[in-house]
Amino acid sequence: MATNPDRASYFPAIEKKYGQPMSYWFDQMAEISDRKYPEQIAFLRENHGFSQAHANALVLYSRGSTSAHRVHTLDEYLEPSDETKRATVRAIFTAITSKYPKAELVIAWNQPMLKLDGQYVFGVSVQSKHILIAPWGNGIIDQFRPRLTDYKVNKKTIQVPVDWKPDVKLLRDMVAARIAETAA
Repeated sequence: MATNPDRASYFPAIEKKYGQPMSYWFDQMAEISDRKYPEQIAFLRENHGFSQAHANALVLYSRGSTSAHRVHTLDEYLEPSDETKRATVRAIFTAITSKYPKAELVIAWNQPMLKLDGQYVFGVSVQSKHILIAPWGNGIIDQFRPRLTDYKVNKKTIQVPVDWKPDVKLLRDMVAARIAETAA
């Protein structure tokens, strides 16, 4: 199973080991769909004896992640996205790398990230209805909160529209703050 990235590849073993058809397990997941990922995992492990691997496969599948397929390049990451999202993500990275040409685009946690001098400085995640930008660092978002009033700000990410015209100064300033943090 480890070589097959499809989460459904775990289903025959789940049915056999836990004695119920997948329809039963999907019903169980529907009942706890409002819970957070760790709570769903704990529910399956504590109440049904699931292994971590089986619980993870079922929870992630139920949350819409049907494959553990890993991407290796920005193009692979953007391939499922429409042209608007692709253009926005590329514009975000261009805004940063044009100022910091030594920044390296890497894929980490199956997401595109920028590293500079071995430190993560910025990441992006494409969602169905928005794009999340993720400045790295302790308190970077809080430091820039006064400039983020037009955006939905989460704990570690900032939600921007899929057709966002990047605020180049904001992006570069957040990266500069992260660089200053890592230098300290």
